[in-house]
Amino acid sequence: MYSDASDSYIPRKAAQVISLLALRAGGGLDVLKAVKLVYLADRESMARHGFPILDELHVSMKHGPVNSTTYSHINGEVDLDGCGWTEFVLARENHMVAVAEGVAEDGLDELSEADVDCLDAVWRRFGAMDKWKLVDWTHDRENLPEWEDPNGSSKPIPLERTLGYLGVAHPDDQAETIREYRRIDSLFASLRR
Repeated sequence: MYSDASDSYIPRKAAQVISLLALRAGGGLDVLKAVKLVYLADRESMARHGFPILDELHVSMKHGPVNSTTYSHINGEVDLDGCGWTEFVLARENHMVAVAEGVAEDGLDELSEADVDCLDAVWRRFGAMDKWKLVDWTHDRENLPEWEDPNGSSKPIPLERTLGYLGVAHPDDQAETIREYRRIDSLFASLRR
């Protein structure tokens, strides 16, 4: 059975990813642009290191690929109390997501140097694009061949597919390695509860 969902998703880390991108944009970002950049950062990390920055399901949606759980957090579809999200990201307002007051890059302790390098590479390449140019770019199968039109719904994007298109050696094995790390992380997370 196909599943890239994870019990080891770290909302605090996802919030820091959003915060870093919003800081690069001057403090806030359009939600649509933010979710595109988060996906592209995960993809960049997979291309460089074989692992995404965030541990979650990627899906094809109407406006392109999306990190499913992070998107739900941005939209306030989950309980944000106590998970670390609101320490870094303000509640969505007017289609914008913004950095919480007092957040600075040196306080983003969940992000590794490799994560920041990937996020900065994505920002340098796509930060100047407006949201609709970015949507068009992510719909172009020459750019993101893993995206499929979901016809008004959403469709999972298998890790194997993305890793294969990125040229990662043995994409099936690498996807299983990612899932195994997720299982280990989930086990340790359950022991801490």
